[in-house]
Amino acid sequence: MPMNSPISQYIMIVIISGVFNVLLSIYAYYNKSKFTGMKLFMWSTILTAVYTFAFAFELASESLSEIRFWLNIEYIGMPFIAPCSLLLVMHYIGLEKFNTPKKAWGLFVIPAITLLMVKTNDYHHLFYKALHLRPHVPTTMVDVVPGLWYYIHGIYTSGSMFASLFILARYWRKTKSIYRKQMMTMAIGISLPMLGALLYVLGLTPFGMDPVPILMCVTSALYVISIFSTSLLTVAPIARDHIFESMRDGVLVLNLENQIMDFNGAASQIIPALTPAAIGQKLEHIWKRGAESGAFSFGVDPSGEHEQELKWIRGGETFYYRIRASGLFKPNGQLAGRTIVMIDVTEHTLLQNKLRHLAEIDGLTSIYNRTFFMEKSRRLLTSAHQTKQPISFILFDIDHFKQINDRYGHSVGDFALQHVIAVCQQCLPDNALLGRYGGEEFAIALPDTPLAQAGQVAERLRNEIVGNPLYSAAKTITITASFGVTQARTADVPLEALLSEADIALYRSKHSGRNAVHLSSPEYVHTDEVK
Repeated sequence: MPMNSPISQYIMIVIISGVFNVLLSIYAYYNKSKFTGMKLFMWSTILTAVYTFAFAFELASESLSEIRFWLNIEYIGMPFIAPCSLLLVMHYIGLEKFNTPKKAWGLFVIPAITLLMVKTNDYHHLFYKALHLRPHVPTTMVDVVPGLWYYIHGIYTSGSMFASLFILARYWRKTKSIYRKQMMTMAIGISLPMLGALLYVLGLTPFGMDPVPILMCVTSALYVISIFSTSLLTVAPIARDHIFESMRDGVLVLNLENQIMDFNGAASQIIPALTPAAIGQKLEHIWKRGAESGAFSFGVDPSGEHEQELKWIRGGETFYYRIRASGLFKPNGQLAGRTIVMIDVTEHTLLQNKLRHLAEIDGLTSIYNRTFFMEKSRRLLTSAHQTKQPISFILFDIDHFKQINDRYGHSVGDFALQHVIAVCQQCLPDNALLGRYGGEEFAIALPDTPLAQAGQVAERLRNEIVGNPLYSAAKTITITASFGVTQARTADVPLEALLSEADIALYRSKHSGRNAVHLSSPEYVHTDEVK
């Protein structure tokens, strides 16, 4: 047969179609973990490859016996392609209740009978009543006289393909636009062979040849383009879309390579960088391009559960999200990827923060209340003992505070407390802990500070308080304070005992004329009595 003859060119195109399908089956095999429908796609391409290669050999045959042999090989693949495509469409759409193993195997009963009929046709002639060589054609070709089962097979194959197109058409409007290219590819891949089969039945093809195998080349090329341009068959089935879009929480679906396979509208509102172009990209890259957020542990075991809360800043507003990552498994238990759920807990977190603030902060002075000061001081004390670093404590009391309240009123008294705290906060080191101990009495914890240095801090505070009088509408009020300072010397001394020592030192400052600093040791630092 000349290589430049139309038949030779036709055979070459059919072989190319077979090669395409072999490559697609290899791709599907090595990527079957990305989408459970990949196994169906793999078998569909294998069956198509068997059909197209056998058809190429049929065209190259030189006798009726050779043609009969290759026809038998063709039917190993061809009857099963249409039900495979139907199963693939149902799986992609998400019709899982119709896609059970029992129902799936049921779709292959008639194709299996067809294969049996072809293999045993010489005994019953239910598939082919007769086969004879076609005259007046440029190559050896065969004409068939169809039997009863030939029509049953044709009706079943056409029905399977029409059902696939019907399902795709029905779900077209319910599908997000980013998936419609994939649906269109599947629809064209099903429609072209149907059109070719119709032309063949009507006798409108060159030399009366079956055009379906050559159209398979176009179909295969479309699948190749779609797989690499739209991630066909590597994303979650579209049936999940209506669930995704109805969820208030942001949801992302990742594959095992941490690539984004799907997301819902709520997720794209949280992460503006989540656009259709983000499909197939690494989540880490999209996360970095999103709103200012905390770091998320992407490297955790994808099969396990992981949860953390993140602060998220978007458009100048602060949001809080609980990020929950969990494994995504196939029905057989094999890991397929993972889901990331972003739950908006802003209202809950802000309420918690408010309650925590009320539980920890003194409402008047906006510093730690006694309970929380004691709690944090115990932690500092434990840490100091573990690291063998010094820690000191200061208690101070505003002198004659009752007189300020009685003379100027409680509002001025409150203002005096706030004024003293504001002065102290400007003088204290960064690691100091300041709390309201009770009434007009305050406590300070000074980590990494020995007694002598703590005494100097107290002296500086005393000077600043007396040197910054309170200016009220009534008059200028000079405020003084008395201080007691102690240091934790042994690990077994509890916080209450240390503060008791500081209180004794404070008592000495009061009895020595006030406006003074005393250490818990006999050493006397300063006394300056205000008259």
